Amino acid sequence: MTIQSSIRDKILAAQNEASKAFNAPAEMLRGLDDQMKYRSDGASYYLDRIWVPLMGDVRILIMDEAHKSKYSVHLRADKMYYDLRDMYWWPGIKKDTSLYERISMDFITKLPRTRNRHDPIWVIVDRLTKSAYFLPIREDFKMDRLARLYLNEIVARHDVPISIISERNSRFTSRFWKSMQEALGTQLDMSTTYHPRTDGQSKRTIQTLEDMLKACIMDSEGSWDIHLALVEFSYNNIGEGKLIGPEIVQETTEKISQIKDRLKTARDRQKRYADKRRKPLEFSIGDHVLLKVSPWKGFVCFGKKGKLEPRFVRPFEITKRIGLVAYTLRLPKELNGVHDTFYVLNLKKCLTDPTLHVPLEEI
Repeated sequence: MTIQSSIRDKILAAQNEASKAFNAPAEMLRGLDDQMKYRSDGASYYLDRIWVPLMGDVRILIMDEAHKSKYSVHLRADKMYYDLRDMYWWPGIKKDTSLYERISMDFITKLPRTRNRHDPIWVIVDRLTKSAYFLPIREDFKMDRLARLYLNEIVARHDVPISIISERNSRFTSRFWKSMQEALGTQLDMSTTYHPRTDGQSKRTIQTLEDMLKACIMDSEGSWDIHLALVEFSYNNIGEGKLIGPEIVQETTEKISQIKDRLKTARDRQKRYADKRRKPLEFSIGDHVLLKVSPWKGFVCFGKKGKLEPRFVRPFEITKRIGLVAYTLRLPKELNGVHDTFYVLNLKKCLTDPTLHVPLEEI
């Protein structure tokens, strides 16, 4: 990759603008500007890499061009960073480029079956630009066919993502899918059981897509898959995807940073007030806890249903802590089909002898 003359001109203009005293703080160089060297081409360089300021949206332009490039020399998941780092530099370049390699995915199901026997839609969303890809599939597609579709439509066109955020769908928890992503170097981030909102932002994006698709389906019930490409184009170029695309990401960075600082100050103040009264819900490895069962709220149900069923069952032993809000439990053999990691609010401290529990078959 080489620096195009048009991009170099924009970098020079951005450097001149960023060098002005009232713009310098926004660049967050933190003394690194003292290590920059001014060269005969009129540009400033840091460790032989041209400095790309925050001004002028040049960073977004560079990353967008690299994202679309067909001449990448690196094949790993974080390839964009390794493609750009030899020529460009700015504070946080690795973090910024990684946003282009993170996606989320979900399925829109229970749609009217088309003449081509398509019923679900596989929705894949780029987390930075919110660009969406709609892939019509069949309910009976095996995992190997979905994998080929993913490789042909996503990886071949947009590179290997660093991470994929999804809910704990049986397709995404399959050994085949996990093995393939491990081979590609992609990290899988899945929601914990009964606490599925790992990526609420993408979920809201998918809700918007569903609304658009439903309108399309009403007009072409038997052939909505034929018009799916047009719906995708409309969403990415006219709808919500356009409004929150890369062209305004850089423009709002400084304001977002200020808002975050003010929110943090307010949250810290509220936290100090709340911490005086709040006792955090925490458990230790080896503790015994009761598991909440409330089927009408979407939680797990063992045996009986309705108002007469117990609200908490067992106790179970905690074997591992996952982050700050989830715990792994030691489940008996009869619960092999239940995922063993649960959200903290579904657990309750067991204050009695754990051996005196109610057997599942009696519930």
